[in-house]
Amino acid sequence: MSDASFISEYHWLTFVTFLPLAGAALLLLFSDSEEGDQLQIKRFALGVTVVVFIASIPLLMLFDPTQQGYQFIEETEWLGLLKYKLGVDGISLPFVMLTTFLMPLTILASWGVSKRVKEYMIAFLVLETLMIGVFVALDMILFYLFFEGGLIPMFLIIGVWGGKDRIYASFKFFLYTLLGSVLMLIAMLWMINEAGTSDIVQLQEYTFSSTPIEILGLTLPAGMQTLLWLAFFASFAVKMPMWPVHTWLPDAHVQAPTAGSVILAAVLLKMGGYGFLRFSLPMFPVASDQMATFVFTLSVIAIIYTSLVALVQEDIKKLIAYSSVAHMGYVTMGIFAGNQQGVDGAMFQMISHGFISGALFLLVGVIYDRMHTRDIGFYGGLAIRMPIYATVMGLFAMANVGLPGTSGFVGEILALTGTFQASTWVALFATTGVILSAAYMLYMYRQVVLGEMTNPKLAEITDMNGREVFIIAPLVIGTLLLGVQPGLVMDIFAPAVEHLLDGYDSAVAAAQGVMDTAAHSAPAH
Repeated sequence: MSDASFISEYHWLTFVTFLPLAGAALLLLFSDSEEGDQLQIKRFALGVTVVVFIASIPLLMLFDPTQQGYQFIEETEWLGLLKYKLGVDGISLPFVMLTTFLMPLTILASWGVSKRVKEYMIAFLVLETLMIGVFVALDMILFYLFFEGGLIPMFLIIGVWGGKDRIYASFKFFLYTLLGSVLMLIAMLWMINEAGTSDIVQLQEYTFSSTPIEILGLTLPAGMQTLLWLAFFASFAVKMPMWPVHTWLPDAHVQAPTAGSVILAAVLLKMGGYGFLRFSLPMFPVASDQMATFVFTLSVIAIIYTSLVALVQEDIKKLIAYSSVAHMGYVTMGIFAGNQQGVDGAMFQMISHGFISGALFLLVGVIYDRMHTRDIGFYGGLAIRMPIYATVMGLFAMANVGLPGTSGFVGEILALTGTFQASTWVALFATTGVILSAAYMLYMYRQVVLGEMTNPKLAEITDMNGREVFIIAPLVIGTLLLGVQPGLVMDIFAPAVEHLLDGYDSAVAAAQGVMDTAAHSAPAH
């Protein structure tokens, strides 16, 4: 038996996916009535997430990037047409590894939580299972269950352990993302009925284009791809989020606890981009090509508008939240450029943003734990009392801007290069976002870290402790390592992206050929 077949034979993907859920179930047996019990719960949750990360490493080690299609497939009959089917390819595996890598760090960042500790850790462990499930599911409805299921623990994390406006923020987050997905569910059910299968692999090879369809007495036009594309777009655009359905994100980030913000920015936002790559481009290639200009327009507006909004923020977390919306604009732009550089850049940007945004929210949490405020005007001169913090914050501020030598540069330059091939004007306008990001990040760094320490309340503030340095160190290493050696990640996903684009280009070219033939055969007037 080969090592790769061992992974499938022993249901390793299932083990990695559901181990956090099993850990959450065991936590129900723990008591958290005393401080010692709470420490035990934290250690157990940390242990579970570390084991999950270690268990995910064989997936990375045994994955063969040169092999087309999905690997480590597990498949079982489930509910009629529906299957329990898991597998990974070069596009999904980096997100699985990002999730399992970040979870132990978020648990460590939650060491100061003292309110309902058991429920808090259970929520995060359940969330980990649901996030991994999104990236490994190869059945349409199974994907939907994981995709929507993640709303529940994050809703609770924001609503129970968040800030003073946590109820408003949690309901806004839940309703925006849920309503966006209703159209996607309807589209999924129609596709399953039409194709006779819910298998994502088979659906990627099925053509949804053909004849007019009658639904509820209404005859829908031929070219069903566009309608299906819009239904999926409604869900993924909210999840990323794209302008103008982005307004839930700043509220959710500001009210969420530090660990919640880290996971929200680093993993949950990436589900939208992953959805575009898993569904929109391979299943609806002609519609994706036709709607590219629409996506470019929204992306450029997101990059410029949210960067300008970030410039006037007084809350550090809200500034970084708007920055995330701008950076996701480069992702959508790169994906719908429809070429190797653009999609490679989008993929790399999503992985890089997971490191950088996660680190920035952790660093905001460091000073918030000490001063209980995120007001930019409250701070100033932190470099005097917190030299380690000042150095690390400076690194990630520069990485967020896209400084060469950091991972932030690689994703942005590739996405812009790919977009330039598709549209010079779109790339030109999007590049202004680089200048604006430098403006708001340098402004924030100057106000918070540099200058004189004029606020007497900061006189006794202490630098990062050992636990905080231990948490941030892997993110520093990852950001710098991927900045100088991007091939560590790109070698995994680039062949899968090339395979995806081969099918995409073929479908678009075939559709264009049909249109040209029809135009030439039309009678002259």
